[in-house]
Amino acid sequence: MSVIDVLLLCAVLIVALWWIAFPGRARDALRLAPLALLVLAALQITLEGFYWQFFPVYVLIGVFDLLSIFSRGAPAGVLATSGRIGLLVLMLAAVGPFLLMLPAPALPRPSGPYAVGTEIFRWVDAAREETATPDPADKRNVVVQAWYPAAPGARGRHSIYMDGLDQLPDMISLLPGFLLRSYYRIDTHAVERAPVAQDRPQWPVVLFSPGYGAPRAFYTSLLADLASRGYVVLALDHPYESAVTQLADGRVVADAQLYPGEAEGQAWMVRQLDIRVADEQFALDQLVRPGAFGGLSGHLDPQHIAAIGHSFGGATAVAIMARDPRVKGAANVDGALYGPVIQASLPHPFLLIQSDSAEGDHGEEAFVSAHKRIFRNLAAEGWHYEIARANHFSFTDAELFFALPARLALPLVLGGERGAIETHRLTADLLDAFLAEPLGRPPASIEATAAKYKGLASHATK
Repeated sequence: MSVIDVLLLCAVLIVALWWIAFPGRARDALRLAPLALLVLAALQITLEGFYWQFFPVYVLIGVFDLLSIFSRGAPAGVLATSGRIGLLVLMLAAVGPFLLMLPAPALPRPSGPYAVGTEIFRWVDAAREETATPDPADKRNVVVQAWYPAAPGARGRHSIYMDGLDQLPDMISLLPGFLLRSYYRIDTHAVERAPVAQDRPQWPVVLFSPGYGAPRAFYTSLLADLASRGYVVLALDHPYESAVTQLADGRVVADAQLYPGEAEGQAWMVRQLDIRVADEQFALDQLVRPGAFGGLSGHLDPQHIAAIGHSFGGATAVAIMARDPRVKGAANVDGALYGPVIQASLPHPFLLIQSDSAEGDHGEEAFVSAHKRIFRNLAAEGWHYEIARANHFSFTDAELFFALPARLALPLVLGGERGAIETHRLTADLLDAFLAEPLGRPPASIEATAAKYKGLASHATK
């Protein structure tokens, strides 16, 4: 919250408390307060824009205006008591939204040695029809946001947190869209189109695919952290499956492909997985196309590529390594597997990071047996870690959208007492250690990295 946000909220609460405690003197001492609050509210809206959290505050200011105009004396008896209770209820209503969600969440700063730059690329794959729309002329859009090590002292505007903030659909994953409309104020800790760091001529590349229906934005904390450690992370949105995506022609589209249910679910997910893999392969094709990555062109190493993803994105990472020889390692973060990839013999190192099986459904036989088969057929090294007290959503930014009181209450509903910030740091450390070898860096001991954390269980992979 900005200074003027805090000032307005505190001023309204002080006036309300004074009116409740000193109803007689309040009308004389605070005659000008409603006018001052109106001016302050107008200034706040002008400078900061409208936030839904402030709606009860504006209502309370209106009540003060009415009281200052129509009240002629201090009420007594039941009327006085009722008025005080009413003001108290309005005070609680004014504070309540800020105990639930803040206008602009604070994301943790990246932990690596590099500043972070970012740029979004929106391409059209003319060779593929867009099957999610009825128009046979529609071609598949591929949307990639690159997060990369930036030159020291890079300055400029921070990147916008999410595509289409002024055109959000009614729902973004499980959250009402209007709750996120002020997220343009989030500091992503990444400078738009910053010069790339010159420590090395080319940087290793990490493909990232989000969970089913989730926009890439929900992983900003993790992606920026990996970039600060010296990777170029290419995070994809998958149009018409992601909750919101801005296409190459500027249109903002929502998810249009509704999951059909358990009866057809496996076949559906396999088809979606094929679409995702084709999206990632198209993005990889751009690595060698001159100028495709703007100022990053020529700085991305096509010989050192790995794939990671969360949830359905984890399945995507496994699938692309199984199908594309350019990918030299894959990490699945808490994702179930689908289709033929379960039978594949993966040629390169593989890492599975799993949330606490007691906090979700990963104790199910399908999840366990699929990964046992993956490790059994693995032609390289493999690791499997389970993070105690982390739930499936702990790997995303979603928990950080909530204010601290609500955040402390979330584990009562979802589990995951470890929290998103600690889970992100642990996950980034494991990924950093895992990616070193396939991406041509000095070998790092993933076992030594894991040993630094309590509640991180290592499972046998053979």
